Amino acid sequence: MNEDTINIKKDNLVRHLKKLGSLLVAFSGGVDSTFLLAVAHQTLGEKMMAATAKSAIHPTRETGNACDFTREKEIHHIVFPSDEMSLPVFVSNSVDRCYHCKRHLFDRILGIAKENGITHVAHGENLDDLNDYRPGFRAAKETGVIAPLIEAGLNKEEIRFLSKEMGLSTWDKPAVPCLATRIPYGSAITEDKLKMIEQAEVFLSEQGFTQVRVRHHGSVARIEVASKELKDLLNETPKKAIVKKFHTIGFEHVAVDLEGYVSGKMNRSLKVKLNN
Repeated sequence: MNEDTINIKKDNLVRHLKKLGSLLVAFSGGVDSTFLLAVAHQTLGEKMMAATAKSAIHPTRETGNACDFTREKEIHHIVFPSDEMSLPVFVSNSVDRCYHCKRHLFDRILGIAKENGITHVAHGENLDDLNDYRPGFRAAKETGVIAPLIEAGLNKEEIRFLSKEMGLSTWDKPAVPCLATRIPYGSAITEDKLKMIEQAEVFLSEQGFTQVRVRHHGSVARIEVASKELKDLLNETPKKAIVKKFHTIGFEHVAVDLEGYVSGKMNRSLKVKLNN
């Protein structure tokens, strides 16, 4: 990793943001959107703001963290109900679920930008996101939502490096996508399932696991943790506590994915179909 090259990319990002004049950042509180928001705030000052969606698919803790960050930085921030669960095309959980969700989300955020006299809306996707199945990109293109981090050529590792340099506490934060990504395509998304997933993941985090996913396969919970933490997960004491808690949450069976956590794992079967 060449630090000079990374800093040049950040300079390019700053120049691009200056040209925009005003900007609303779709802010989830994750590594990428926090970095983008922080740089935009330094660059544009009061000519920028943040908007965060609040609904059953977004972990409550993540929404709270997003609010804490904007409050600390004194950034104009709007939290709005995104209400994806009202969309039949979303709850049916087809392979283009993310497109319909993002299209709905961006339409709402564009309305917020217009109401506040903001000329541009940006999301925090980075260069690495182009390597996975991301139908949400189509929604961004259709609605004119820009991706400044991609335009600057910044990948996740570089964003983490720059975030650490800026003193952002999110620099080493694990990725936390929406809870709907834990439900296999074709299996309907319900608020009950989302609540079960969130409760299970919060419990695992409280047990000290840093990167967790709980996949909802009907009566079965499939746990993914970082490979280095698999041994801890399978120790007798935490294993008993996890099984007991998951039964209380509503899962009849608790399974552990021996491969560990891998980003985009739920899209594997989809990629095979797309390539055939």
